[in-house]
Amino acid sequence: MDFFLQNIFLITLAIVSGLALLLPILRGSGANSVTPSQAVMLINRQNAVLLDVREQAERDAQHVADSRHIPAGELPKRIEELSRLRSRPVIVLCDNGSRSQRAMGVLHKAGFEQVFKLSGGIRAWKDAGQPLSSAKTGAAA
Repeated sequence: MDFFLQNIFLITLAIVSGLALLLPILRGSGANSVTPSQAVMLINRQNAVLLDVREQAERDAQHVADSRHIPAGELPKRIEELSRLRSRPVIVLCDNGSRSQRAMGVLHKAGFEQVFKLSGGIRAWKDAGQPLSSAKTGAAA
């Protein structure tokens, strides 16, 4: 008991650190994430669809060619635009992954079974050397 009282700060720190490491696993944030190379494989092998849920200005700056665009805030209202794609894998991407997570929930509720998020978002895509286009030039960046 003396050990516990004398080291309460260290014990509390260890517990909080452990919970912080486990939280992403418990929330399932690592589930259904794909890297840029895995995304390319899904596109090439299973005809996966890339769904960009960023705002229009972000997409105009740079985007993945041939990706579909529905901003995350509009997705619940516009889900029917994607209804014919329910049987195909859908890879959701945003800037860093947070909007993708919410969009995945909307897609799951609408009956999409194969929904993934691009781990690291458009930044990871760019860092992996994958091509990007911009609305200004229409050319690959």
